[in-house]
Amino acid sequence: MRNIFMFIVMCCLLTACGRKERLQEEVQTISSFTVMPGDSTLYGLACEGSTDSVLVVLPYRGGDPDTLNIVRAFEEHRMLGRPRVGDKLAVVLNPDSADEVLMAVNVNRLQGQWCYLVYPTLRHQRVTNRPIPDSIRQRILAPREYSIVLKNGGKAYATGGQNVDKMSPVTFPRQKRYVGWQLYNGRLVLLADSTNKQTNDTATILRLGRDSLVLRINGNEQGYYKKQKTNE
Repeated sequence: MRNIFMFIVMCCLLTACGRKERLQEEVQTISSFTVMPGDSTLYGLACEGSTDSVLVVLPYRGGDPDTLNIVRAFEEHRMLGRPRVGDKLAVVLNPDSADEVLMAVNVNRLQGQWCYLVYPTLRHQRVTNRPIPDSIRQRILAPREYSIVLKNGGKAYATGGQNVDKMSPVTFPRQKRYVGWQLYNGRLVLLADSTNKQTNDTATILRLGRDSLVLRINGNEQGYYKKQKTNE
């Protein structure tokens, strides 16, 4: 049964994508994929036949493709990243109706480098009674680009905010160091660097577009823009 499933996957992806590299990547993902305990998400690949009202998914667990109702998810804007044939999906189903989708996340679109701007604050001990000229204020208060990179295979890292200049008149907030990521029941779990005893963050995905992402982390909403040229 496993061999038949893998053969179907390879034929489907080869026809849909026409790229040997992606085919090999997807087959490797399926063969090594495991679901975390307590995660009821349906993981699979988008297949031909999907429309604005139904989503056809080939599950990683094997078997035939599932045809799922996505009308409610569309109406509630919970189709996060419109899928193409062959895209990896994480689908949250209605527990009271196994063929109804409550939310679907396009995993391929979620991967990449997501950036946001962070503004500094003046160091209190360096503030004087003399007003700072607007030209200098504008220069020293310029924002810095931070980013979170979500890579294939669950790896992650952060960029920006590493250098701390104690002589600078401004200070930037510390950036949390993430080393991994995973989806769990439709939410994005960002795995922090355990060497610094940082806690993991669980984010609600509010919006996922081709080049935009909005997350709610610890009650705060954060918007991101995507850098297209990155090794996902």
